[in-house]
Order: sequence, then structure tokens, then C-alpha cells
Amino acid sequence: MAGQPSGADKEVINEQMVANMYANMRSEMNQLYSKITELEMEVSEHSLVIGAIEPLDPSRRCYRMIGGVLVERTIKEVLPAVQRNKEGLEEVVARMNEALEKKKKEITEFELKYKIRIRKADSDTQEEGSMKEGSAQGVLVGPASGQ
Repeated sequence: MAGQPSGADKEVINEQMVANMYANMRSEMNQLYSKITELEMEVSEHSLVIGAIEPLDPSRRCYRMIGGVLVERTIKEVLPAVQRNKEGLEEVVARMNEALEKKKKEITEFELKYKIRIRKADSDTQEEGSMKEGSAQGVLVGPASGQ
């Protein structure tokens, strides 16, 4: 009898290990999503800056923040640097998207291997749907506002 509880403990440990590994993989995927979003915002900011200074006179003064220090330069000097930075950021985003796709495949394989199903997500979406319907009923305003 003493052998049975230890066998059950090993199964629980294995289940816990699988759950921990799965949680870590999901966490890594969420971190990748966050970083990609952050870098895409930076690319967008670089695009805005390029769009704003490109049509201007190349000899015109502009200011650039370098390492927390505001430096005076000309558009001719700054524009190529900003374009290079934008291209570099786009490359990093592309590599991170590839890593994200690999992570998604890895998680899918892990889910299939250990037969993991997420029940919470299904019930949450059902609850959200009923909440939306309920809130829509209380918000409805008819032609009375047109008076």
C-alpha cells in the first residue's frame, strides 16, 4: 500500500511539472507579444519622425535625443540615422515574429502531447457574451433623445 501513494505523488508531480512548463511557455509567448507591440510602436514613431522631417530643408537644424541628451544636428545628419534605426527595428520585429510563431507551434505540440484543454477561456467567452447582451439592453435609447 505504501507504494501506491508514492506512485500517485509522482503523477501529481508530473502533472504539476507539465502545468508549470505550460504556464512558462504561455508566459514567454505573452512576453514576446508585449515586446513585439512595443517595438512596433517604436517603428511607428520613427515613421512619423521620418515623415515629418523628410520634406524639410536638409540644412535645417533639428534636435535628437541620444542617450538622454538632447543634441543639435541638421536634418541631413539625422534623417539617415533615424532611417537606419527604423530598418533595424523592423528586422528585430520580423525575427521576434518568427520566434513567436515557433513558440505557438511548440505550445500547440505541447498541448497535443499532454492533451491540455483550456476550459476557462470557453466559459469566459460565454460570460462576456451574456454580459455584452445584458449591458446593451440597459443602454438602448430610443427616439426620445430626438425631442
